[in-house]
Amino acid sequence: MQQASLAFCMILLTVIAYLAMAKVYKRYSYSFLIPVLTATTIIIIVLSVFHIPYESYMVGGQWISSLLGPSVVALAYPLYKQRRFLLDHLLPIAGGVLVGASSGMVTVALIAKIFGIDHSLTMSLIPKSITTPVAIEVAKGLGGNASLAVVSVMFAGIFGVIVAPTIYKLLRVHSPLGRGIALGSASHAIGTSKAAEYGEIAFSMSSITMALCAIIGSVLGPIVVWLFHV
Repeated sequence: MQQASLAFCMILLTVIAYLAMAKVYKRYSYSFLIPVLTATTIIIIVLSVFHIPYESYMVGGQWISSLLGPSVVALAYPLYKQRRFLLDHLLPIAGGVLVGASSGMVTVALIAKIFGIDHSLTMSLIPKSITTPVAIEVAKGLGGNASLAVVSVMFAGIFGVIVAPTIYKLLRVHSPLGRGIALGSASHAIGTSKAAEYGEIAFSMSSITMALCAIIGSVLGPIVVWLFHV
């Protein structure tokens, strides 16, 4: 009974924090106010103030976490709606996905090689631009740490969403196709939620890019590690 009450409280805390920050973001729309970042910060503060250990939070948090996989699968719906557009722009989408997936991994491998970063840390960072469920498995397969992989994925997603509007403005990227592919390949699910602000086409492009990057990344990961001997 006590476990059930704790789980309910942690789920309620998460939902309230997210909904409150989503309302703030909707009103002010600054990139650094994205709900994923602000709600996470609030939850960390609450847990710290009341001395609630992470394990206790995850009694309820695990139920929310378990919905991550189905939510990724649910992205198939907007892809279906935009299937004609996808077929008409198959070449630029394929090219963008390949460049996005490979560049993210190669840059990590190069930096690790140059600065001599710890092997386990490098293996955890290489799948940073892949959606979380796949990144965890890729990191484990490469010999990395799953928890570090999750942190790197979150950091890549949040950072990409924050800087994306500025980059679009500086480089004059107005195409929903380009915006969607960029966000999907660099910032996975968090980027896809941001892409929805640019319209359904950008959202669909980001969705398919995220899915394809997950597939390509799981294959490219071991290849990149082998090529750069990291």
